[in-house]
Amino acid sequence: MKVEERIIVALDVPDLESAIALVDQLPDVSFWKVGLELFTSTGPAILEVLKSRNKRIFLDLKFHDIPNTVAGACRAAARYGVDLLTIHATAGRDALQAATEAAQTGAAQAGVKPPKLIAISLLTSISARKLALELKIPLELPEYVLEMALLAQDAGLDGAVCSPQEVAQLRQTCSLDNFLLVCPGVRPTWADQADQKRSLTPAQAIKAGADYLVIGRPITAAAEPALAWKRISEEMAA
Repeated sequence: MKVEERIIVALDVPDLESAIALVDQLPDVSFWKVGLELFTSTGPAILEVLKSRNKRIFLDLKFHDIPNTVAGACRAAARYGVDLLTIHATAGRDALQAATEAAQTGAAQAGVKPPKLIAISLLTSISARKLALELKIPLELPEYVLEMALLAQDAGLDGAVCSPQEVAQLRQTCSLDNFLLVCPGVRPTWADQADQKRSLTPAQAIKAGADYLVIGRPITAAAEPALAWKRISEEMAA
């Protein structure tokens, strides 16, 4: 896999017109993330646009509900033929297992390849202090992330989302080669850290064991997105 194919660019814009304009600015990007705001705004229309251009899709809706509801959502989402689909690990083992079965069923019904189901271990905006004081979790942050990833792996999911700072530990512990580690919150040294609390540079995250990097504002909010994309790709390949 070429290094630039490991970058998933976050299509975090409010509407279909803005999304298409951004995709047009970055023709070399092969993998796009569609999150809650854009999908809520456009529905599957944006997925159809990306599929028509032979782009890979990370549908990052972070499902979190009772098992039956999660299963229904994953069954429906799998019919779109997306490549990656997220669900919160904290939905619990029953929901995670139901999601894997439902995604297979939905994809088969639509005649498409099932998505890789990726568990959200802990949002990258949550710091160790927030985990302890606001969420009242008694575990240290790295231990908590590891437990969520192991739960997902044991339930049959295909991978986990984690911050770059946890990826090395997870790569060592979740030892299966086909267990994907997807890292958002990646920031080049020249980019604003914004609300990301646990970040590394793209090159550092890949070296630590990440399979895919999700990068948004350092590219999409740049004065010249194509140049930012090129700069990040070159830094990762160096």
